[in-house]
Amino acid sequence: MSDDLRETLWKRLDSLQAGMLSSPSAPPRPMAPSITDEDNAIWFVTAKGTDIADAAAKGETCKFIAACPDAQLYADIDGALSVETSEAKLDEIWSPMAAVWFEDGRQDDDIVLVSMRPKKAAVWATDGNAKSLFEFARASLQNDKPDVGTHGTVTF
Repeated sequence: MSDDLRETLWKRLDSLQAGMLSSPSAPPRPMAPSITDEDNAIWFVTAKGTDIADAAAKGETCKFIAACPDAQLYADIDGALSVETSEAKLDEIWSPMAAVWFEDGRQDDDIVLVSMRPKKAAVWATDGNAKSLFEFARASLQNDKPDVGTHGTVTF
């Protein structure tokens, strides 16, 4: 199940608009993740001088919390941050959402590309609202617990 759950995690993270990223020196803050298939990393764009940029420069451990009913995903992901300098990767993940934070857009000198390399994740992948509602009703009538999806731990 772990490989299937890992694949589900990556696919659903890709449709996530934002989650909460934190490190020992950076309290939780909303950040928009970008996922690419080949590198097993979660990518973030931030600015120089932010506590996330500083934590990444120090290679701190981190936590990313995803809670998104639309993506049918709830996850607690532990990993490590780092600053990356790949212009090609930045071009690949650049988005209109990132652009609004930088006065000079993609050419802004304050842009910092941060990667999170996951180590372990607790994942809850739901089956969607309609199935969940059915399961809650069924469980209530049968004095049972609802089956609303898959839960497990993924190690990277």
